[in-house]
Amino acid sequence: MSTLFKLHAPYKPAGSQPDAIAQLAENRPGVSTLVGVTGSGKTFTMANVIASQNKPVLVLSPNKTLAAQLYEEFSLFFPENKVGYFVSYYDYYQPESYLPAQDVYVAKETKINSEIERLRVDATAALMQRDDVIIVTSVSCIYSLGDPHEYKNLSLPLTVGSRIRRDDIIRRLITIQYERNEVEKRAGTFQVLGNTVEIIMPYQKEKLRIEMFGDIIEGLVLVDRMNNTVVKPLLETVIFPAKHFVTSAKKQETALKTIENELASWWHQLPNPIYQERIQKRVAHDLEMLKEVGYCSGIENYSPHFDGRARGERPYCLLDYFPKDFLLFIDESHVALPQLRGMYAGDRARKKSLIEFGFRLPSAYDNRPLTFEEIETYFNNVIFVSATPGPYELSHSSVIAEQVIRPTGLTDPRIELHSRIGQLDHLVEQINATTDKGYRTLVTVLTKKLAEELARYLEERHIKVCYLHSELKTPARTELLQKLRLGIFDCLVGVNLLREGLDLPEVALVAIMDADIESYLRDKRSLIQIIGRAARNTESLVILYADKMTKSMAEAIAETDRRRTLQEAYNKEHGIVPATVRREVKESITNIQYAIAHASERARAKKRIEHLSRSELESMRTELEINMQAAADRFDFETAIALREQWFAITKQLNTPLKK
Repeated sequence: MSTLFKLHAPYKPAGSQPDAIAQLAENRPGVSTLVGVTGSGKTFTMANVIASQNKPVLVLSPNKTLAAQLYEEFSLFFPENKVGYFVSYYDYYQPESYLPAQDVYVAKETKINSEIERLRVDATAALMQRDDVIIVTSVSCIYSLGDPHEYKNLSLPLTVGSRIRRDDIIRRLITIQYERNEVEKRAGTFQVLGNTVEIIMPYQKEKLRIEMFGDIIEGLVLVDRMNNTVVKPLLETVIFPAKHFVTSAKKQETALKTIENELASWWHQLPNPIYQERIQKRVAHDLEMLKEVGYCSGIENYSPHFDGRARGERPYCLLDYFPKDFLLFIDESHVALPQLRGMYAGDRARKKSLIEFGFRLPSAYDNRPLTFEEIETYFNNVIFVSATPGPYELSHSSVIAEQVIRPTGLTDPRIELHSRIGQLDHLVEQINATTDKGYRTLVTVLTKKLAEELARYLEERHIKVCYLHSELKTPARTELLQKLRLGIFDCLVGVNLLREGLDLPEVALVAIMDADIESYLRDKRSLIQIIGRAARNTESLVILYADKMTKSMAEAIAETDRRRTLQEAYNKEHGIVPATVRREVKESITNIQYAIAHASERARAKKRIEHLSRSELESMRTELEINMQAAADRFDFETAIALREQWFAITKQLNTPLKK
């Protein structure tokens, strides 16, 4: 049997990897756990398991930053296969809510990132067309999404030589959420010129040109979006919807009736006439909008009516776009599983006030994330991945593969204890000593306020320092981590964000303040994760500032010593001399984050060049050509394409012929 996935890697499995790969690959389908220490190559092990299976793969990560890192790594491992990215498309999200104690209604406010929205559609379209697909996602994959059967059934198949009217093509495109726009040619739009229709599909790099001769499709051609040159002629193709929430006219008509029926049976059950009048006015307005334009604010709250779901029946989500036997990885499972478990309760608590006080119908409850029990039904072929798996993973797994030995020979860091007395003076000395060696420092504290105060204190001692916490958005966090690696900062102070998945080989010192305060951030699992941030450097040292030895500290130190002993024995047996991990500092920690963060910036750049002189434009164009070639050489095609768009814009401004 030929394999779906072709793994590209310049090295072979080593250390604990071969045994872990064999155990995980053999226990398929099944429930397994990969216990992999930091720096042991867990992602490479995952890639090898994927290469041994012939089925689509979903990799679930607890946050966007880690998801983007995994997307980049899997794209490099599987360049001949499809790697997709599916995370929440909100740059800003304030959910609708009602605070009864203050009698304050908060309307929903969002800012959608168009690049992430395109990538989401790209991911689901890939699942409809091929099997060699790896989708990297966050916990957003358990939230309500359109019916995959409706999504597929409403797609538009086209074949050269088939008979269809041009107006019928246009009508079908509008039905599946494409917008006719002759000026702004962005993803999800189409243009019409005589007997030619050009469609910019969110999941296709090239645009599709449909050439008509009367009512006959004379040609189907993929065309370069910028040059308008023919890339590839087609005999047939399928156009999938531009958005996930699409529904047929018949289902929409049925939904309007069932919404009216629900209102009729619900409004008089509200105890207050004000609430009764409120819900009647809200639904009447929404129904009017749905009849007139097919859309209303908060339409997702009526999704059960459009999907034809019964009360309490779970919504469709990304998991339903996969076949039943797909392979599921849950990365950093000790964090991801509690997140998955808590999503439903939080959503329901918020909806409760909205429904009881007349802002929403009870069916709004069913526009929700999956419950954990519903998510568990997809755990037929799952691998949990973590350096510190929780009780759930360990108790439900039939195979637990331990990956302790690092191929690089790097050992777990040395751990030192230091009293709180004189701790800041000692910390300053250690940071300066680490900086003198050319390395960086991470300091973890318990609160955001402490992070800011400690950063100011260190800055007053002439240390190049920055702080990192949850109020900083993902692009800002990425930029700070990049500057730390480059040496613009020597020290970074943070809270919980310093734990899972940060690949910072330049870090040689990790300082844990208040290590003896037993809490979620200082339990055994958290301490091991924090200690792991220093596991990519031969000079690594971890300092625990504490006045007593807690149970969590003792267990974390014992586990670190056990792992270091195993690694040292392996190194001695195989004659390995450990070396610090070396990794190029790119302009962004992840190319996908760069593309997302700069999607709107590219639009603004087009306006700025209009005010530049000719010499400035020529200088910019030369610099873009150099950067474009460099991006292509390292196979960073997302960045190369973005730079090429700027190059064309500048060339047009200069009014010179385009290079072929």
